[in-house]
Amino acid sequence: MSHPHPELTTPPALPDNGLRVVALGGLGEVGRNMAVLETKGKLLVIDCGVLFPEDHHPGVDLILPDFSYIADRLDDIVAIVLTHGHEDHIGAVPYLLKLKGDIPIIGSTLTLALVEAKLKEHRIRPYSMAVKEGQREKLGVFDLEFVAVNHSIPDALAVFVRTEAGTLLHTGDFKMDQLPLDGRLTDLRAFARLGEEGVDLFLTDSTNADVPGFTTPELEIAPAIDKVFRHAERRIIVACFSSHVHRVQQVLDAAEKAGRKVAMVGRSMVRNMGIAAELGYLRVPDGILVDIKKIDSLRDDELVLICTGSQGEPMAALSRMANREHRIDVGPGDTVLLASSLIPGNENAVYRIINGLMRLGANVVHKGNAKVHVSGHASAGELLYCYNIVRPGNVLPVHGEWRHMYANAQLAMQSGVPEENVVLAEDGVVVDLVDGVARVTGVVDCGYVYVDGSSVGGADEALLKDRRILRDEGFITCVVVLDAATGKIASGPEITARGFVEDAEIFQQVIPKVERAIEEAVAKGVRDDQQLQQVIRRAVGSWVGGKIRRRPMIIPVVLQA
Repeated sequence: MSHPHPELTTPPALPDNGLRVVALGGLGEVGRNMAVLETKGKLLVIDCGVLFPEDHHPGVDLILPDFSYIADRLDDIVAIVLTHGHEDHIGAVPYLLKLKGDIPIIGSTLTLALVEAKLKEHRIRPYSMAVKEGQREKLGVFDLEFVAVNHSIPDALAVFVRTEAGTLLHTGDFKMDQLPLDGRLTDLRAFARLGEEGVDLFLTDSTNADVPGFTTPELEIAPAIDKVFRHAERRIIVACFSSHVHRVQQVLDAAEKAGRKVAMVGRSMVRNMGIAAELGYLRVPDGILVDIKKIDSLRDDELVLICTGSQGEPMAALSRMANREHRIDVGPGDTVLLASSLIPGNENAVYRIINGLMRLGANVVHKGNAKVHVSGHASAGELLYCYNIVRPGNVLPVHGEWRHMYANAQLAMQSGVPEENVVLAEDGVVVDLVDGVARVTGVVDCGYVYVDGSSVGGADEALLKDRRILRDEGFITCVVVLDAATGKIASGPEITARGFVEDAEIFQQVIPKVERAIEEAVAKGVRDDQQLQQVIRRAVGSWVGGKIRRRPMIIPVVLQA
């Protein structure tokens, strides 16, 4: 099993008979999925998604893949292939198309509808081509065939890529639900046929690789949802992803049985479900939907609200309800149903919301206490089936944290893939397929790109570190006015501190230390403002670290008078 090493350097030129794969996101993380394929000087992008920020990304709205690897080769991109319509696979498309707006987008009907609605908000009119399972398209040096796979959103596709350098099968996100709500099975017959043809490199979804057995069918959670609806006293508030069409369908069906009306809450939920209904992927019972503005005319026990915020997103509807910042005032007797799994890293935010809602008196039903969600990803048993059917020459686990990809690699080897042909890579690591053998050959720059308000890429790790210090440690300003002629202190030091529990008077203790440090520095001939600011910063930092056991941001200001 090969894997990246810290000493990896810039990869060599790709041989004419080589196929290069570089993941710009999605390896070592759950989200930001994006893979770039290269052969004969041409590029093919598979997925282009976002990663949602965690607690250690204060102020960040979204995290994008780093496009710098392809920024000067945009004319070489033949297309962006989208496997399905979840944000972690399509959310960054507008940002890539802002660099070059005429890159063709290829995907299923629903996937394209969702991404085109997103692009419309960015005032981008894309060149798009809708494809469906079984369809085959030749795009220059890339020959693509699309395969139906089952996921938690309809119309998901795997993509098989034929090139002169070899073949590649990318599953996208998938599972093998044998009783899918829409009747659309993962096409294992196509997987077997492609396996017979020969899959040189298999890129497989790793998200549930460390979960034994088989993922529970979607159909089995319907009774649990129905039970919640039967026992709810007042309103039912359901939180799920705004693109989870299957889950919304189950909620609509349960509401119809219970004789309740349904209102969609949140712009993305209204938009996406409207698209799904219009295209026939969502069956909306007649007369069941009501506008959010008219819910006050209904009794509480007649109403179901479907909203976003199942991952604890601070600006989503459910978070604002938990914080009493939403027009929906959650209270005793209300039932809140979290109909989604926890994305790794979001646990604290979600439990914070659960606690907040329960404190308000709501009954909160979630995956931890009821069978109200099943995963959209293949578990270990399903992945073994796929390996045995496809019999790939080489395997590159994708989509997941390191523990998920490692578990996936172990499954590949258990199924008979030679250890040296299983490649574990992280974002930016270059994997070349040459003469049927996949090997790590180098690494390219591949950092996080932060969307911070209207700024894209302006925020960096240094800025986020400053924000974390301000959030966690507070800050101290120290203003000193020096006599320009003599260098002696004319006024100050004046200390201002924020974010400390200690009384402000305690900071007067540091003033003599600052005065002494400045006098010693001036005596040594230091007169430069920046150097004097460093002197103040060291004096204050040393004192506050020893006295208060904190490492705040220290902002020294030196003025000459």
